[in-house]
Amino acid sequence: MLVVHVDVQVKSESVSAFIEATIENAKNSIREPGIARFDLVQETDDPTRFILIEVYRNEAATEAHRATAHYAKWRDTVAPMMKEPRIRKKFSNLFPEDKEW
Repeated sequence: MLVVHVDVQVKSESVSAFIEATIENAKNSIREPGIARFDLVQETDDPTRFILIEVYRNEAATEAHRATAHYAKWRDTVAPMMKEPRIRKKFSNLFPEDKEW
């Protein structure tokens, strides 16, 4: 498993629109066979900050995800909402075991 955290800060006037667009993307993403989990969380102390937590079955699944129409729509929709460039960090899964996802 490959776990990706995407740190995002959006402009304060874009919070609601960002949430709406990202939930639409997440709902489509979890239908992809290579995605085990796709979460959106919002920071409680700063509601303009979010983390997307994406769990992929392998590296190829990340590439397949970025090739989907729903990802391209999300990317293009939220780009002008960003206060700063998003930061993508990759992690290796340690627990629970991959077979438990």
